[in-house]
Amino acid sequence: MTTVSSPNPKNPNSFFHFMAQLHRSSTIPHHKPPDSDSETVNPSSSSTCPPPFPPCNPTQFPASSPSIYHLSFNQDNGCFAAGLDNGFCIYNTDPFMPFFRRDFDSRGGIGLVALLFRSNILCLVGGGSDPLYPITKVMIWEEHHSRCIGELSFRSEVKNVKLRRDRIIVVLPQKIFVYNFADLKLVHQIETTLNPKGLCEISCTSSPMVLVCPGLQKGQIRVENYGSKRTKFVMAHDSKIACMTMTQDARLLATASCKGTLIRVFNTLDGSLLQEVRRGADRAEIYSLAFSSNAQWLAVSSDKGTVHVFSIKVDSGLMSLANDRLHTAAETNNSNGLGISSLSILKGVLPKYFSSEWSVAQFRLPEGLQYFVAFGRQKNTVVIIGMDGSFYRCQFDPESGGEMTQLEYHNFLNSNNFLKQGETFPNTM
Repeated sequence: MTTVSSPNPKNPNSFFHFMAQLHRSSTIPHHKPPDSDSETVNPSSSSTCPPPFPPCNPTQFPASSPSIYHLSFNQDNGCFAAGLDNGFCIYNTDPFMPFFRRDFDSRGGIGLVALLFRSNILCLVGGGSDPLYPITKVMIWEEHHSRCIGELSFRSEVKNVKLRRDRIIVVLPQKIFVYNFADLKLVHQIETTLNPKGLCEISCTSSPMVLVCPGLQKGQIRVENYGSKRTKFVMAHDSKIACMTMTQDARLLATASCKGTLIRVFNTLDGSLLQEVRRGADRAEIYSLAFSSNAQWLAVSSDKGTVHVFSIKVDSGLMSLANDRLHTAAETNNSNGLGISSLSILKGVLPKYFSSEWSVAQFRLPEGLQYFVAFGRQKNTVVIIGMDGSFYRCQFDPESGGEMTQLEYHNFLNSNNFLKQGETFPNTM
């Protein structure tokens, strides 16, 4: 394999220089992690990548829209990707517009698309009833030349992939592998409890990296700080972890359990509980959690069909809940409708349900469908994408709260929402 120099994560141009070197290599990089989950790969054998595909097909989708196997935002929520039964599409979020489309001529489905900001480098995993690639392989795809430039192979199904400019993180059902992006060398592996959702979050802009994932016990979170080389275990919930997210600076971590009633916010440095908010009283499946860029708000989507926005009080949150932060907040915000129950003054007398912090704003969606949330570029806006092809952009009032205002709606699988003839994938970071 041709030796390539490691990219400088602070210099996007060096990253593209690195990828150009990798592209010129005479062989496609392969790697097998040295453990029981790995699969032997012969570097001299031909790659499982199909031959280069023709240029992006600008024709419309047929009357029957393709099935959606995967939806995810990129690192700064500026765009999102959809893995389909015939390829993948990428869209800009704010404002909404088609960004890129790749059809694979019905050769197979894409079950996972991991974007690297807005670069032409992404990772693909096959999915659906007829996957384009094995569900046990991560294919590193370079869109500028429409070809695979590397692959990672395993014996277990790949559940998730996270990307930084210097790292690739691959999540398996009970293990996580961390690789150098430059040479695909394994630098760390982590054992987890059974993790069918592939839960894992990393800091994408801060350096060194912080990684959070399920621990080895039910309800436990593991925090890996690669700067201090410390591992912190946090008992976040009594039941299994269902969802998690981190702030961009990796200081705050939000988690939800399979019960779906409470969302807890932790300090990643010491594992202390900073805040607890309540989605509702009924059991629910939490689909996604998202912090705003300023860490003042937290959005939550669930199978109940309501997106909630909670106020995150980082300053007052530096006190633990044991110091009665809820009571203090209730006295200063009594009956103001901004998420603190007016009955909090009776904390210790009434059940905990009545002293919970409630959402500031809500947006109603069809119940039972899977939606993912992020905060938009405009102030106090939320972006919602659904597995039915729906795209919403809403705005909430931080003062009066209540129902959010819908600003925008699109069906992103609509035949009009695609690139025009001659438009190409941007080659910018």
